[in-house]
Amino acid sequence: MKISEYSTYDALGLAALVKAREVSPRELAEAAFARMDEVNPLLNAVVRTRREAALKEADEMPVQDSSRPFAGVPFLLKDISQAIGGQPLTSGALLMKDHIAKRDSNFVARIRSGGFIPLGHTNTPEFGLKNITEPLLHGPARNPWNTEFSPGGSSGGAAAAVAAGIVPAAGASDGGGSIRIPASFTGLFGLKPTRGRTPVGPGVGRQWQGASIDFALTRSVRDSAAMLDLLQTLQPEAAFQTPLYPGVYLDDLPKPMQRKLRIAFTTASPVGTPVAAEAVTAVLKTVKWLQAEGHEVEERLSPVNGVRLMENYYTMNAGEVAAMFQSLESGLGRSIKASEVDIVTWVLGEAGKKVTAAEFVHSLNEWDVAAAQMAALLGRYDLYITPANANSAPKVGELTQQPEEIDNLLHVSGLPKEEQRRMIYEMFEPSLTYTPFTQLANLTGQPAMSVPVHLTPEGLPIGVQVMASKGREELLLQLAAQLEQSELWVGMKGNPLFP
Repeated sequence: MKISEYSTYDALGLAALVKAREVSPRELAEAAFARMDEVNPLLNAVVRTRREAALKEADEMPVQDSSRPFAGVPFLLKDISQAIGGQPLTSGALLMKDHIAKRDSNFVARIRSGGFIPLGHTNTPEFGLKNITEPLLHGPARNPWNTEFSPGGSSGGAAAAVAAGIVPAAGASDGGGSIRIPASFTGLFGLKPTRGRTPVGPGVGRQWQGASIDFALTRSVRDSAAMLDLLQTLQPEAAFQTPLYPGVYLDDLPKPMQRKLRIAFTTASPVGTPVAAEAVTAVLKTVKWLQAEGHEVEERLSPVNGVRLMENYYTMNAGEVAAMFQSLESGLGRSIKASEVDIVTWVLGEAGKKVTAAEFVHSLNEWDVAAAQMAALLGRYDLYITPANANSAPKVGELTQQPEEIDNLLHVSGLPKEEQRRMIYEMFEPSLTYTPFTQLANLTGQPAMSVPVHLTPEGLPIGVQVMASKGREELLLQLAAQLEQSELWVGMKGNPLFP
């Protein structure tokens, strides 16, 4: 199969070819690896492959098994939380470069059950802590639309791989926008499901206290819908659960909405930072399209205190990294040194040592306050729209700390608690200026998506975020499917590295 032909299909399209015996799983895997060989030296999207094992699995795939909707389709996993037993899983960290996973993660087991063939792992920032993908261990991932720019993070390698036509879909995770941010920067569709919809347990269902979920990045809306059908589950041992959707997301995708929607929107940054004119334009032209479709749309500021929300988000980050350090140090039998981790990881870990249990609990309580405020807003409106990001992608290296900044941040250990917190906010402020909109849905547990509806004059994509009430992914998917058929949808049009 020619690469140019292979890349025109989404995952369901490739699966249909396999089922019709027009192409074999091995041919698809070989096409994916050929495309990877062609573009990955430019993008650094994929950091590890399993060619021999993947080709063997392709040869053994039961293609006529109706329970496998993606039988024989190549897939890439994120190099954090999406483990293959017996294979490395580094989390983008120097400290984890020799780590070998003991078993397949639950996410990978579900992906395999659907017929996907894992080809390897994609690049991610150290421990998924940044909105760019530039780990010390693997080096920076680059954006297929323009390799001088970042594909975002933390699922940046996954986004670059899908946007370059290596695979039609790739595993991703989202703890503060890590699916929606790179989707916006690379012209992809990115859905973050409701908290508890796709738990990754057993034993790890409280990722970032429920802020983080595992799902995927796709080029087509229907692939995300079918993947949600595959991955949604009720696990008795999971920390968070949401009732199973009674329908079939893929089947319900083309159904007309039962009524016209009430929709609120804002283009204002929740933390008072600038929002680029192109991000505003993306929202306003989406609003105009929605109004032309007969929906009622009005401007409405977020009811949530965005600065306080981010302070609570960083408290969680700090506590989580400090706990991770404690666990790693126990296994290593020694203390971790600042030179062994990214400076962002170090600052969070050191500050987390001073976060008390009471402060951590109080911070989580404020997540629930925000959730109640958003529930009240979405009691009046069906959807809430914002920019996905406040600008198009930053340049590679633009948001990575420079030596002078690093020297200053290394003083974090001796600072009082309040100064540490201020240091964390200031450390993240340049990156937060690019991505101030996405964290809200993680802390409230709502589903949210980024839809690729705009190109800047420089030829870079920028998405629009849409949020819904908990459990209402079908509404997001139906709207996305309608947008996908509209003139607004950018997709890969204009992407110079897409075949």
